[in-house]
Amino acid sequence: MNKVILLGRLTRDPEVRYSQGDNSMAIARYTLAVDRRFNRNNDEQTADFINCVAFGRNGEFAEKYLRKGTKICAEGRIQTGSYTNKDGQKVYTTEVVVENQEFAESKGSQGSSDSFSSGSDSVPEPSGAGDGFMNIPEGIEEELPFN
Repeated sequence: MNKVILLGRLTRDPEVRYSQGDNSMAIARYTLAVDRRFNRNNDEQTADFINCVAFGRNGEFAEKYLRKGTKICAEGRIQTGSYTNKDGQKVYTTEVVVENQEFAESKGSQGSSDSFSSGSDSVPEPSGAGDGFMNIPEGIEEELPFN
């Protein structure tokens, strides 16, 4: 199985091109900066910079909504390849082909480094018993799909 899930920020605006032909397709390329879970130096945050490519509707989404600094969750597969450059040297490539992408933070909190901000744009507490669960209205038990 070849499946990758990344959570990171775009290092620059996506570069979008369209394929040639009758059915032109958007091809968006961008790089995600993904923080490493553990780092060797406790004082320095390290990240990996992962090249991503999104085709078709995913490419159009990237062109329309994604910008430098946007935090997203990208799901896809790793694809490797190679080519010979103009100097005759073989160059190996690795990139993630994005199959699904979504925002990982609200628009108002994009400036902060944490995905959970404690500012005024945070999600309000649900009205209920204070335990994080919402109250079920009376008489609805018969309509629930489970007991």
